[in-house]
Order: sequence, then structure tokens, then C-alpha cells
Amino acid sequence: MHGTEALLVELGLLFLGLALLGLLARRLDLSPIPFVLVAALAVGDGGLAPLTTATPFIEAAAEIGVVLLLLALGLEFSPDELFTSLRHHGRSGLVDLLLNAPPGIVAGLALGLPWQGALALGGITYISSSGIVARLLADLGRLANRETPAVLSVLVLEDLAMALVLPLLAVALAGGGPAAAAGGLALAAGTVVLVLAAARRHGRHLGRLLTSPDDEQVLLRLVGLTLLVAGAAQALGVSAAVGAFLVGLALPAPFAERVRRILTPLRDLFAATFFVAFGLGTDPADVLPVLPAALLLAVVTAATKVGTGWYAARRDGVAAPGRWRAGTALIARGEFSVVIAGLAVAAGLTELGPLTTAYVLVLAVAGPVVTRLAEPRTALPGTALPGPAAPAAGAPAPRARGGRPRTLDDATGPGRDRSRPGPVGPCVVAVRPSGHPRRTRPDPRRSRHPR
Repeated sequence: MHGTEALLVELGLLFLGLALLGLLARRLDLSPIPFVLVAALAVGDGGLAPLTTATPFIEAAAEIGVVLLLLALGLEFSPDELFTSLRHHGRSGLVDLLLNAPPGIVAGLALGLPWQGALALGGITYISSSGIVARLLADLGRLANRETPAVLSVLVLEDLAMALVLPLLAVALAGGGPAAAAGGLALAAGTVVLVLAAARRHGRHLGRLLTSPDDEQVLLRLVGLTLLVAGAAQALGVSAAVGAFLVGLALPAPFAERVRRILTPLRDLFAATFFVAFGLGTDPADVLPVLPAALLLAVVTAATKVGTGWYAARRDGVAAPGRWRAGTALIARGEFSVVIAGLAVAAGLTELGPLTTAYVLVLAVAGPVVTRLAEPRTALPGTALPGPAAPAAGAPAPRARGGRPRTLDDATGPGRDRSRPGPVGPCVVAVRPSGHPRRTRPDPRRSRHPR
């Protein structure tokens, strides 16, 4: 076979294989990202059955996949949520950056990478996978946990940092010096601030422009506008991905909810091709030599992420078990580490491809496993929480707000730490149609805890 027939057959087999791997990942309660990367290694250069005809299509689709990933990321947040996260957890975000970027930079320099490659590796080790973490919190039933708002705030700040990191890396990898990189960073920061301010005041007008009773019209208008803005941003040196992120951020919240539902299948399809394209460019024989370095880097940065989550949860007054859960939830790396590595590989730093592949494979699997093991095994369902002295014999048990017994089986589920009252009262965390948890306002029917 050749030409169109070979293209269709290769794509059909590829997508069917990805579907089966997705089922396997779901059965194992893991992210499909490491499975897709392994499959891509098998059909890439030096793999078991290299693709021949479909490669150009996959590479073009991968560019759209990055744009749609960042568009969907922008849709997850509103300007008010970003400002709230900056105000309450800005210090946690700074600690996250200082703990997790330097190990990658140091490792890059030690491995002989140029400073641009070391900077890219610092970004790879810095950012957690918001997709894996969000899915994990939902699967484990932790969306109402006391530590979850701290975890989400750290993820929001990391995602916002992506809008600044990508232009910085784009300028640096293009051969610009530190001054040019700083200029790119300043340009991106100014653009983000302007879009945030405009979205708060005039986002409803963009929503009216894109809205339609027909879902097909909404999808065509949104994708067309996003690709136009992404192309313009790329031409201005801001990065196409950042342009897409800002489009999603500018949409009003009621319209964004509908857009997420319409966009999700298309995003997932093109995102899968992006991960395949990244794996296609990596020779499996190059992964084994860098595996020890990737394992060492994974151990170090897993520990620094635990430290990040511990610090952020402690600032919210969460007890030690909750701090441990918050830290382990942030370990997984995934889609955005691969996005950064893809930029570096496209700029000629091909040695980052095998290292990132091994690093993401390790932490995308180990992160969810460690998170599940972090559940306290000493507390059993029905065990009373520490509190006031036990009542006299025959007296009723202490009751929580709402009239329920004060046990680990309280409203948020069994086995969760509730030994310390929170500083701002119970927080309601909802799951959007995309699966990404969203922190909403405290329930007004329940009284706040005193500080």
C-alpha cells in the first residue's frame, strides 16, 4: 500500500491502539500519557513498527494539539480565580518555583546542556501535570478535602506561569541572549496582564461574538479565532500556545462551561497526536542510557513537590496527614513537561527528548501510585476525631455541623483528616465537565470556622 491507503490504515491502527491503551490505563487507574509515549516509541524511529506515511500528518496535528491543550487550560480559570490564587497562595507559588526548577537547571548543566537546555529542563521539572492531578483527586474522592484548595492554587499558579515560561524559552531557544529572553518575558507578562484586565471588563462581548445555538458554529468560531490568535502571537514572539491560553482565559465563565463540553473530544484527539509526535522523534535506544539520570532527577523532584504541597497546605492550617496528601498529589509530571521538551527538541536540543520521555514515564506512573499510598492507614471509618473530652456515659456523642456524628465518616467521606478546623471554613469544590476541579465559594449555609 502507498499514498492515501497507507495513511488511512496507519492512522486507523494508531487510533485503535491508543483506544486500547486508554482502556488499560483506566483499568489500572493511571494516566494514559505514559502508555501513549511508550506506544509512540514503538512506532517511531528505531521502534518495532515505524510509521512511514502518517508521520507528516501527525506532526502537523501535534501543533494544533498544543494550541488546543492551552486553550482548554485557559477555559478552566477565570481572571478572578487567578487573582484570588495569587493573593492567597502567591508565596506557595514562589516556594514551588524555587524548590522545583533549580534541580532541573542544575541537572541540565551537569549533563553538559547549554544554558538554554538547562533552563528548559528546569521548566520540565517545575510544572506538575494538572490533568493527571485533577483526575487523581476526583478518582480518590478528595475534592472536598481540606488540603485540596491549596493543591488547586499551586496548579493554577503553575499554569499561569506557563504563559510566561513558554515565551521566555522560545526566545532563549531561538538563540537570543539573556536580554532578549528578559524582553520576551516582559512582553508576555504585559500581554497576560492586559488580557486579564480586558477579560474582567469586556469578556462578555467576546462571548456574544462566539455564541450560537448551534454547537457546530460555536466550535468553528472558537477554533478559527484561537488559531488566528495563536498564529499572530507566534509572529510577535509571544508563543502560539500562550495566545491560545489567553483566548480561553478571556471567555466569560457561563460560556466557557459550554465550550469545554463541545471542545473536549477534539482536544483529546489532537492532544493524543501531540504525545505520539513527541515519542516518534525519540529513539528507544537513546532512552536507556539516560534512564539512571532520569530516575535520580525524578526522586529529587518528587521530594521537592512533596515539600511544596506540605508548605501550601500548612498555610491553610491543614494537619500533617493532609499536608502529606497535598504534597504527593503534586508529584506527577505530564503534558506540559512534554510541551516544553517539544520546544527544546524542535530548536535542536534533541538530547532532551529521551531524558524527558524517561522522566515523564517515571513520574506519570509513580505519582498516582505514591498518592494512593499516602492515604492514612491508621484511621478506620467510624473512628472519632480528636476533640473535646469524651461525654459522660449515656450522653449523646458530639455532633458536627448539620447534626451528624463527628467522625471520619463525616460529609466528605471516610478516612479523611479533619482534626484541625480550617481558617476559612468548609470549601465546596466542584468538578467541571472537563474533569478539572474548580474551587467555588464557601457554602453560605454553613458557618465559618474562627481563625
